Amino acid sequence: MEHHLLHICLQSLKDNNNPPSLQALASLRSLIINPNTSDSTIYSILETLTHSLQLSTNSLTTHHHILKLLTDLASQRTHLSSQILNSIHSSSLLFTESTQIAAESLTSLASFSNSDQNKIDDQLFMSLCFAATSASARLRLLRNGERLGIGTHMLFTVFLGFTKDPYPYVRKASLDGLLGLCKSCDLFEDISVTEGCYCRAVELLQDNEHSVRSAAIRVVCEWGQMLIAAKEGNDKIAQSNQVFVQICSMVRDMSVEVRVEAFNALGKIKLVSEDILLQTISKKVLAILKDKNSHGQCTAERFEILASSYAGAFMHGLEDEFHEVRKSACNSLRIHTILYAEFARRSLSLLMDMLNDDSMAVRLEALEALHHMATFDCLNVQEIHMHMFLGSLLDSCDLIRSTARKIFKLVKLPDLKLFRLSIHGLLQNLERYSKDEADVFSVLFFMGRSHGNFAAHIVKEVSQEIEPVLEGQLGLDSARVAAFLVLAISAPLSQNQNGQIIPPRLFSYAVTLLGRISCALSEVVDQDTLLAYLSQCSRSSTLGAEVEVESLLPVVDDVVLNRTKKDVNNPVEAPMLQTGNETSKVQPVTSCELEYLATSIVECQADELDEVMKSVNLILARVRDAWLLVQSRCTNVALRALRDCKRELAMLTSTSLESSGAMAFTLQYLQVMKLFAKIWEHAVWKIRSNETGGLEYLFGKLDMRLRELRYRYIGFSTEEELYVLELIAVACILRLSKVEISCSPTTMKKLSAIISHIEILNDKGSIEPSNILMDAKKTVHEIESSKAGISCSLFLITNLDDFFTLKQFSLCSRVRHINAELNVPGNDSENPLRFVSGLPVAIPLDITLYNVSSENRLWLTMRMSEESTQFVFLDLNILGGCNEVKKFTFMAPFYRTPKACSFSLWISIGMECALEDCHILKHCGGPRRDLVYLFQEKEVHLCLVRRG
Repeated sequence: MEHHLLHICLQSLKDNNNPPSLQALASLRSLIINPNTSDSTIYSILETLTHSLQLSTNSLTTHHHILKLLTDLASQRTHLSSQILNSIHSSSLLFTESTQIAAESLTSLASFSNSDQNKIDDQLFMSLCFAATSASARLRLLRNGERLGIGTHMLFTVFLGFTKDPYPYVRKASLDGLLGLCKSCDLFEDISVTEGCYCRAVELLQDNEHSVRSAAIRVVCEWGQMLIAAKEGNDKIAQSNQVFVQICSMVRDMSVEVRVEAFNALGKIKLVSEDILLQTISKKVLAILKDKNSHGQCTAERFEILASSYAGAFMHGLEDEFHEVRKSACNSLRIHTILYAEFARRSLSLLMDMLNDDSMAVRLEALEALHHMATFDCLNVQEIHMHMFLGSLLDSCDLIRSTARKIFKLVKLPDLKLFRLSIHGLLQNLERYSKDEADVFSVLFFMGRSHGNFAAHIVKEVSQEIEPVLEGQLGLDSARVAAFLVLAISAPLSQNQNGQIIPPRLFSYAVTLLGRISCALSEVVDQDTLLAYLSQCSRSSTLGAEVEVESLLPVVDDVVLNRTKKDVNNPVEAPMLQTGNETSKVQPVTSCELEYLATSIVECQADELDEVMKSVNLILARVRDAWLLVQSRCTNVALRALRDCKRELAMLTSTSLESSGAMAFTLQYLQVMKLFAKIWEHAVWKIRSNETGGLEYLFGKLDMRLRELRYRYIGFSTEEELYVLELIAVACILRLSKVEISCSPTTMKKLSAIISHIEILNDKGSIEPSNILMDAKKTVHEIESSKAGISCSLFLITNLDDFFTLKQFSLCSRVRHINAELNVPGNDSENPLRFVSGLPVAIPLDITLYNVSSENRLWLTMRMSEESTQFVFLDLNILGGCNEVKKFTFMAPFYRTPKACSFSLWISIGMECALEDCHILKHCGGPRRDLVYLFQEKEVHLCLVRRG
């Protein structure tokens, strides 16, 4: 049957007098896509289709169908794709007089995106573009130009030329092509080329077709930022203002799509003058602008026209009749509110008005903007705002209520009246939506901790509600009473609680609600620590010195992660099931119940991982916003934002190895970016350039953190690994750019190795290296080829703020954390180990390793002083192989026992940096490369054996 069908179809194709029928072509396609079709049949089809390409009698429709069949054949039988590609490339179709057929052929060539053979001559491409009389042919050619390997300069010429095409879709495709060329902006060294493209896009802002105007806005934004990057000093700000004002002129466009695109573009402009931003939220021309124009910069009439183009731009967006525009305006306004205090203050009223919007998406976007302001300590709430603000706590949408409560966690209220109104609003939220109890309790805890005096006043005012009612019974069924108790126990943890004493009996009352409260505060403190805190406070008459605040605020560090991993991986010998309330009897779990619990735990851990990854990626997105502040010379604000990110990370909880790894990586990343921000002040802004010793200390700390980031985490995707390597390369470049700090061959060799590794990873994927890496690669090559050796003067990279822009980074893969635990059982200062001076002593160690493979080289380091360190190699093959979690006991010999009555050893476990070939150590019997330590050093106490 297959051969009969093939024979009929092939005869139809070979008939030069009559074109093949659609039925015959459809039958051929059915044979091509059928995986059971024999190879002989496939080869016959390929031979016939290849022959048919050369026939000049075929119509345009026939050529179209034949090319489509060849493309389908290449996708189904990938081993034939190279042969099919050669047949299309060598056919006469590319040189035919019909540009429509040539365009179809090029489209088929472009579909082979993974092949290096789908490139055509630049001149041929240009001639086809300008010879094409059909708009559809020009459209195909423009869309596939980049995939056909056309040179960047040729593409720029073609795209810029076709922005004047009479057909709007061709003009749009040309603008989209110019937008794509922004990635290759380093190829355009002449700024006049950039200005020409920018000016042409500005002209097209007045195009009759809305899709062209939308594309023009994107080009103005991106190429405008290229112009901004090319400027320096005041010229940079002036250029940024010009691009911002130009886009503002489009916010009143007749098209909804254009208005949305305009506000999206406004949010991408990094820095704008304060007076212009203030004018965008006022429809009247402000006096400050009139004063600036009084120096005669332009005529009064011209000035009125210019100012009116952006006057009230954000107000028009927030008042737009379409919710998509209002949402985009809120998002763009959010980006700029953290730049200037006065602009944030005036924008606050506009955002508060948006909380009454009919669209849930707009209300949510407005709340996200307020949360962004609160995160950067720019939210100054006044009494006039409270009515709208508190109304969000009673919204019917769960997501809106949740976002509003997040703002209350961060907001700083100026007086007791506003604090009382906020507590009242949260209680109303609790009364109307009882399912929000845990989240409301958590917010009350954070608010009490931030406003200790106010919380103590409120507790004192409502003390009668909390006290026992008749017959000594507490009204614990009341969620309101429980809320006040949460507020009461949080007040002593405040840094500004002066002289206000919380009665100890309230902490006793809170113990009776331990289950409900600990569930609500699980993101901050575990139940055992909370119980210890409440018990201690209930016995104390004066709170302050006796309560250790930090014990309730665990930071996600190695200690917490180790405890989490231990809880997850240690099997429970006698599982117990609690039924009913907290006072119910605890009963043993049956085998069926245990199996059910195990399944539930796995499902819960999967859900938890998704939630943790979502929260972690939100924090990582905010790191990039903080870096923009660093580049705007607002380092202190950026550091405060990073500290807020760290506090939010500390609120996350983890019960699985995967989520623990993501959280540990994020904490390490925040520490790295904090060091980068501090170094940026020295190396780029020259703010503290005379503090050479401090800068060297920061560089050393950054190198250590980056090594840990590279070697203590596994499971990265290619994009994630490239991102980490680029950070290391940037650190090397910063160090080399400071001549007075270091220009050692080691740093240069390390940078060269990193760049080589990045090139290998780039060859495997389609990720382009950043501008700063391209520049560094060129400089390293010049230095290595120089006969005079390494010269620091060759590596003075200027305008680092323009070369390096932090990319948006998110974790997609399940990163695992290489970690370790070490314990010396029964050893402390009162129970030391015994030793004989001059003889080796064996130290028993309980070691637990997480995610360590047999390829890792681990060393036990035993340090008695900075100058005296002994290394012991841990051979994992001898010790029992490597699992995700590996536990064993090891007797570590220490040979250098001193002539002393007692001494202390500091023991840790380090892992060799396998790829650090540029820094070989010369320890006798120790590691050959630098170590990254898997946990903090453990102190071991030893005492001399006294002879009787």
